Amino acid sequence: MGHPRPTPDTGPGDRVTLDEVFFDVVFVLTVTQLAHALETHLNWVGFGRSALILGLLWYLYTGYAWLNNHLPPRQNTTRLLLFAGMAGFLLSAVALPDALTGGGALFAVGYLIVVAVHLILFLHTNARTGALRLAPYNLGAALLVLAAAAFTGPAVPALWAAAVFTQSVLPYLLPRRLSWTGVPEAFHLRPGHFVERHGLLVIVALGESVVTIGMGVPANDLTAATAAAIVLALAIPVALWWTYFTDTRPATAALAAAAPANRSQMAARTYVFPHFLLLLGVISTVAGLHAAVARPDEPASTGAALALGGGVALYLVGVAAVRRALRVPIPLARLAAAVAALATVALGVSLPVTVQLVTTIAILVLMLVTDARPSTRRRDDESPRVDAEQT
Repeated sequence: MGHPRPTPDTGPGDRVTLDEVFFDVVFVLTVTQLAHALETHLNWVGFGRSALILGLLWYLYTGYAWLNNHLPPRQNTTRLLLFAGMAGFLLSAVALPDALTGGGALFAVGYLIVVAVHLILFLHTNARTGALRLAPYNLGAALLVLAAAAFTGPAVPALWAAAVFTQSVLPYLLPRRLSWTGVPEAFHLRPGHFVERHGLLVIVALGESVVTIGMGVPANDLTAATAAAIVLALAIPVALWWTYFTDTRPATAALAAAAPANRSQMAARTYVFPHFLLLLGVISTVAGLHAAVARPDEPASTGAALALGGGVALYLVGVAAVRRALRVPIPLARLAAAVAALATVALGVSLPVTVQLVTTIAILVLMLVTDARPSTRRRDDESPRVDAEQT
């Protein structure tokens, strides 16, 4: 028992703290690293690696969102341990490009720190029972990643896949008495904080995508076409941001209206897999935008065009999955826009990539205009409304 014991705060926090925002900034470095890695290997193997790594990291990030919902970092001991978790994520992010091809040891050490800190802090909350049910799966996944560092070849992705399965799928397959799903009442989520926390992460991730656009500009060959591509590339993250944040009010209301025992299950369905798809879409879109800004006058490669169109489509599918999990109506325009965005790949590979950018923006704008129609707003307004500060 050599570790310091955090002092639990009285009741969960209503608003996200600055320490949590700092944590999100550190975590988003993993998103940036994955986008760079995908751009280097714009093929299905590169996409599969990005999905595998994000799957492992994202599950633990959501675990920290649940943790801080129960234990806001207001005490110094809690805050210092949270910084230790940040350090673990930072180590994993630094080692991420080579995590599956030779740099797995440093990644695994960082990940083990992330898991250990999460468990230590969660054991000092009123959700201790649920945390104990989660611990074997999280620790098992960390040990599988550590074991993968000792191997090369196909054994590495196989062990990683086993880690993701152990952590995010196995708890749902085993009897409820062996999983956190058997004690949903152990968690006491505050809807306002939970929705805000994930929304802030999306802001940081999309903001980092803008930084990546700037990094893709060839400094020695800044032309009018490049300048136009920069502006067009900026419009896509703005449209994606707008799409996500039209749904935060219905999300808060739906979670607040759920019975406490059902709320944690609804939150898991909403913020684990759907947001994984959403973030994977951001990573893919960033890789496509980076390539487009670098060569705006030329047709894109098949991988770059697919990263751009497919990334936007995947993001919209993730947003639709969020609404489905919350039992909020899904506007038909969202699904139509996802299909149309994927269809722009044909334009990207046959015409200058700027045409694909313009078409994608037009699709997103049309979708947002359709969403804003009174009939769409009325359907969203039919979802339960509860003031988050009163829950």
